[in-house]
Amino acid sequence: MARNLQTSEHLRPVDLARGHGLSTQAIRNYEADGILPGAERTPHGYRTYTRAHALALSAFLALVPGHGHRTAAAIMRAVHEDATGDALRIIDESHAQLLDDRRTLLAVEAALRDLGPVPQERGDTFVGPLARRLGIRPATLRKWERAGLVRPRREPRTGYRVYDAADVRDARLVHQLRRGGYGLEQIAPLIAQVRAAGGVAPLESMLGDWHARLSARGRAMLAGAAALDAYLGSRQESEPQALQNQESQGNT
Repeated sequence: MARNLQTSEHLRPVDLARGHGLSTQAIRNYEADGILPGAERTPHGYRTYTRAHALALSAFLALVPGHGHRTAAAIMRAVHEDATGDALRIIDESHAQLLDDRRTLLAVEAALRDLGPVPQERGDTFVGPLARRLGIRPATLRKWERAGLVRPRREPRTGYRVYDAADVRDARLVHQLRRGGYGLEQIAPLIAQVRAAGGVAPLESMLGDWHARLSARGRAMLAGAAALDAYLGSRQESEPQALQNQESQGNT
């Protein structure tokens, strides 16, 4: 019969593992990494876990979808080091990153609305011809290159900059957005997303999925916060009892 992880006083590693669809080795690894509090040992050296370990594991697994494994692990380690303030700061930083990602999405959407059609480019070109085509100075292209907005390769023999079709596309995008009043720091996220998507049209079709992923991440952070709060509350409740047990042992 399966044990109720929320009420059983003592749990074996296999109980904790099965209750969360994990292996017993994963449970041992989480304990060694500080994600779970240390387990007590039986006289024969076997690990024994409690409801607190079950709550800690539930909190960690709930934090992972919203914050990622590494950040969730850092949060739990801070809690078990009695550095709750540090744990909350890590959570704040993760929320701030989500907000930055939302702002990036909004900036990309705004920039895409301001873009005109970007023709399909073919063949390679050099800095001079490309600058003339765009009506700008070669120095401007080099400035965009230093900002990471265009990334031409170098011709091995001469060292000349060579712009392929993707580079020309990026230069056209930057040129359009600069004419629209966008700063280089505002353009950078759009160019990065265009490169990742493989072009403007694929990026436009990805925006809905991007919104959905950010919303799912925000909801996951809420779920993780609720599970962590339940675990923190259980730790606060157990502190007076632990202190009382220590005093009783001292009086015997």
